[in-house]
Amino acid sequence: MTARFTGQRAVVTGAAGGIGAAVAARLAREGAHVLVVDIDARGAELTASRIGGTAAGLDVTDPASVRAALGGEPFDVLVNNAGMDDFGWFTEVDPDRWRKVLAVNVEGVLACTQAVLPGMQSRRYGRIVTVTSEAGRIGSKGNAVYAAAKAAVIGFSKSIARENARYSITANCVAPGPTETPMVQAIRDMGERGDTMLARMIAGTQLGRLGTPDEIAAGVAFLASPEASYVTAETLGVSGGMGLGG
Repeated sequence: MTARFTGQRAVVTGAAGGIGAAVAARLAREGAHVLVVDIDARGAELTASRIGGTAAGLDVTDPASVRAALGGEPFDVLVNNAGMDDFGWFTEVDPDRWRKVLAVNVEGVLACTQAVLPGMQSRRYGRIVTVTSEAGRIGSKGNAVYAAAKAAVIGFSKSIARENARYSITANCVAPGPTETPMVQAIRDMGERGDTMLARMIAGTQLGRLGTPDEIAAGVAFLASPEASYVTAETLGVSGGMGLGG
């Protein structure tokens, strides 16, 4: 494996497990020093110990804490991965539930990006990669608020790309399809309803299977690397062809 990130510092949010942990491990294997961030401080520490990184327990929805943790550090790469879903038909979702989904998936991305951007601007280099979802591009039954949040960060990333191109900072998204993560396990735990939902999601892919966290991490690593220096304001689907239809 190449060492595309030798000498670079990266921060990956939501990296105690799932896609975030896979991304952190991939960047570390390629030479980056990775700060593993998660609200699950113990989980972040375990990931960091496995990859030789450092850890911070952090709630990305708390802008002041995010600024304190990330604002003073010079980062070359930010991977906004922290996210959550709350499955249910929209008529069943009360405002407190949708505010939490929007806070983690949208406000967390805004807070982390704002914290690291000044350092990237001063050094005139940066890679910002946000993990969105194909739900943000094609919609999804049973998680309308999540789809709205993931669409929002695509628009946000395009705007950050426009504002920061003059600093040689790129901003892109990776849009996973259904992936074998704790979020998918939560769907399984819903019983028959969840099984039906998951089968529908898999059927919506061309490859007819779940993705793996390592497959998503490969897409993130490309967009975070120097090789992607002429790629910005894009959303890379790593989704088995989800959304193409029959």
